[in-house]
Amino acid sequence: MDVTSLVPLTSSIGMPNSSIRNVKVESDNTTAFQSLLDSAVNMYSEADQLQKHAEVAELNFAMGYSSNTHDLALAQQKASIALQYTVKVTNKILDAYKEIMQIQL
Repeated sequence: MDVTSLVPLTSSIGMPNSSIRNVKVESDNTTAFQSLLDSAVNMYSEADQLQKHAEVAELNFAMGYSSNTHDLALAQQKASIALQYTVKVTNKILDAYKEIMQIQL
């Protein structure tokens, strides 16, 4: 059974597709878990990059290098959405883990 990974966070909110790669999940459990873990790490790094981009946009606006409030608001909104998405996915993964740990054998 082949399953393609979720669309990276940056492409769903309009960021450049520089780090997008299509990862196939294999039927082997070790390979499947590794690709799932890699996808989660990539999601965290993409959210971190959006946060850093928003901070740079804030500094540029505060220092007078940029006078476009639209770009500033857009960068902040993208960072906020990415952070909310990452937190929700993390919470769902933790809930699933807790449920699995409660299964009695």
